Amino acid sequence: MRPLVKVSGVSKIYPKTSTAGSRLRAMVSLLRSRPLTEGSEILRDINFEIYPGESLAIIGKNGAGKSTLLKIISGMIQPTTGQVTVNGKIGALLELGSGFHPEYTGRENLKMAAALAGLDKKNIQDKLDQMIEFADIGDYIDEPVKHYSSGMVVRLGFSVVTVTRPELLITDEILAVGDQNFQRKCTQWIDEYLTGGGTLMLVSHSMYHVKKLCKTALWLENGRVKQHGDVYQVAQAYEDEHNVMDKQNQHVNQADKSNYHIKAMQLLQNGRPVDRILSHENLDISVVCWSPDDRPPGLALGIVRSDGVPVYGTLSELFDVKPQPLDRQQWRFQVRFPEIPLLPGTYSIRTHAMDPEGIRLMDTWEMELRVQGHSRELGVVKLPVQWGADTGQETESKPVSTSHEA
Repeated sequence: MRPLVKVSGVSKIYPKTSTAGSRLRAMVSLLRSRPLTEGSEILRDINFEIYPGESLAIIGKNGAGKSTLLKIISGMIQPTTGQVTVNGKIGALLELGSGFHPEYTGRENLKMAAALAGLDKKNIQDKLDQMIEFADIGDYIDEPVKHYSSGMVVRLGFSVVTVTRPELLITDEILAVGDQNFQRKCTQWIDEYLTGGGTLMLVSHSMYHVKKLCKTALWLENGRVKQHGDVYQVAQAYEDEHNVMDKQNQHVNQADKSNYHIKAMQLLQNGRPVDRILSHENLDISVVCWSPDDRPPGLALGIVRSDGVPVYGTLSELFDVKPQPLDRQQWRFQVRFPEIPLLPGTYSIRTHAMDPEGIRLMDTWEMELRVQGHSRELGVVKLPVQWGADTGQETESKPVSTSHEA
């Protein structure tokens, strides 16, 4: 099977135009059909393929080159170097209002857009009511588009896609515009489109939509491919790197070393140190505390999500446990979380040495833990849930593949 889209060594440089000399050099390069060698490099050496029926998310920070890449693939602009091969019909929803004439009504623009997409006059007439119904903008359909809000323009553009059904649908943050009802309707239509064999290339900052609609993801950073592969792995790596967390993997508070304090801490699985686990795997925590006398210290332990949301906290005194003495001044606490129900994400495991009375927190030791897995559920933990509780039938909450996946 040949790819629907093949991107080979694509780079894009925009010429410098801040000075007369730079403008002249750019003009000479253009007239002599020479590739630009100086300017703002937006993309560099991008390579990937999309086959019919696949769904690819392109993620990255603002300015990473996502929109530029979509414009190159859709034919709106040309790459500086490299080649894009497209073997099918593309439907692109990129810039708001692109392809629509502001002086014409919504109805007139729907007819023109459908004609440009390849529908004949009879098909356009047959599908017009369907497009108007999907857009659902009321009497505005007979108003000039220049009077439309951004959300109404998106409704108009998406309604054309629903009847033309391109072989490849390219969208750039289209689901971020419009009200929730319309976003839900678009998401449902895309899901059905993919189930029917359509191919999707989606740019979005919403990791929920990325994971829901796409099987693979391409992470761009500074115009280069940083990671490409399974959507869950790439999206989680992206979220991990961009979490609001100005901490090191391991942090030891500068506590009074002459008093109760933590000497060592390990996150373990089957006796081996780990920094990442799968959701619902066992997690063991070993903490060694130092005591200035022969009394065993207490321990406080907590889990915090990377954005600062507290997940769980507990104290050794609540369980009436004593640590294992290693010598007169060192004591080991061992804690197990069996089948820990954390959802995929990045967390901090925090421990605090306490005095034997369990009154004072003496210091803090912190380690980062990454929980991996395929789940689109939201929050921090996976809770037991019943659907259709009135029937008494319990349905366990499990990660569910999107409907277009095999």
